[in-house]
Amino acid sequence: MPNSTDFYINGQWVAPIRPKDFPVINPATEEVCATISLGEEEDTNAAVAAASAAFEGWAATDPAERIAAVERLLDIYKRRAEDMAQAISLEMGAPIDLARQQQVGAGAWHLDGFIKAAKAFDWDRPLGDWAPGERILHEPIGVCALITPWNWPMNQITLKVAPALLAGCTMVLKPSEIAPLSGLLFAEMVDEAGVPAGVFNLVNGDGPGVGSTLSAHPEIDMVSFTGSTRAGRLISKAAADTIKRVSLELGGKGANIIFADANEKAVKQGVIRCFRNTGQSCNAPTRMLVERSRYDEAVEQAAEAAAKVEVGPSSEEGRHIGPAVSETQYEKIQDLIQKGIDEGARLIAGGTGRPEHLNRGYFIRPTVFADVTPDMSIYREEIFGPVLSIMPFDSEEDAVRIANDTDYGLTNYIQTGDKDKLRRVARRLRSGMVEGNGKGFGQGSPFGGYKQSGNGREGGVFGLHEFMEVKAVSDWD
Repeated sequence: MPNSTDFYINGQWVAPIRPKDFPVINPATEEVCATISLGEEEDTNAAVAAASAAFEGWAATDPAERIAAVERLLDIYKRRAEDMAQAISLEMGAPIDLARQQQVGAGAWHLDGFIKAAKAFDWDRPLGDWAPGERILHEPIGVCALITPWNWPMNQITLKVAPALLAGCTMVLKPSEIAPLSGLLFAEMVDEAGVPAGVFNLVNGDGPGVGSTLSAHPEIDMVSFTGSTRAGRLISKAAADTIKRVSLELGGKGANIIFADANEKAVKQGVIRCFRNTGQSCNAPTRMLVERSRYDEAVEQAAEAAAKVEVGPSSEEGRHIGPAVSETQYEKIQDLIQKGIDEGARLIAGGTGRPEHLNRGYFIRPTVFADVTPDMSIYREEIFGPVLSIMPFDSEEDAVRIANDTDYGLTNYIQTGDKDKLRRVARRLRSGMVEGNGKGFGQGSPFGGYKQSGNGREGGVFGLHEFMEVKAVSDWD
């Protein structure tokens, strides 16, 4: 990897105009593992200028040429998968097996899915038989700012970079400053894939610096952001003056509705799913709603399942969970666990502090609360850690009401042996995704939410549309 303090602008690795060193902390050891530089307005402007200059040429290329570039990128990504896994594990604490299989795997899966979607895409087509000669053209929206989070680095970078490239957009990527090493490695791969200079640019920085400059920049046509709802609001306000498109993938507080007729393993699987990636997923099923006739049994099962979840260093192989990503996140999670206790939820597993066998690193005890009520902070707030809240419901109507009683609407979950019930409830849940009985979503499925979980969709053909404008032309033929 080049000097980690450099940025990738106009096809070159360049030093920041004014160095502003920022330490990258390994959350498993609390030690500095790398140093980056935080960009400022001048660095950001240089990257936007490069992207603007490259736009006309890249937008005019044949889609087949753009597809070939992403195919080369996928080949390089697969070849360097172990490098990427090590970088992700180091910077954000994903256990190395999780990093290899799911963190890195998600990036390859999305790249492949976008290639397939682009090959089948109608870049231009007739409007219809009723409008002879009228043509509908799909064209790139322009220069895009891509702002990505630390929790699933390659998942989110590929969900933005790949469709932007395929659509014919040029871009400036700002990865999370907390976990920037994977982004720098990805920029190396883009360079090796032969993407023309200026089409893809990377500037490291924080939200108030680079993020704010990109959001308000008059030459940026679109901002695609994944992160907190609070930051999404700020970006939307900053972008409003230039009427740029803003696509947001924000927080979540997913409900996992377990009916009495659900599979006997539904509770255990729900606990494991909630704690995956140390609970640092916006689509985690963090509220478990259990039909009352099964509630007491579910509480016991959840406590038992949580007690079996192992916590350990990210460098070690195995199925354990790793640390929270940073001291700030660690303290936030600890505060919310304490609030749960103080506000009267019944603690049945875990609690505050590190696991007893660990004396350093931002490790969290896998925690489960029962008897959670709507007036509690842990019911309302996105904790973003391995913390599960359990509560009973009495009827289908009751389950839907509780599930929808949140500002968020990203992913909800239903566990039942009754397909008619699953379909009825799924239609009434106010969320962009509803997972039934643990069956995951297919490649190219639209990822995104309702309400304060955001306003865009990522993945497959839906993700391509996010980066395009639609133009109607009459008298084409």
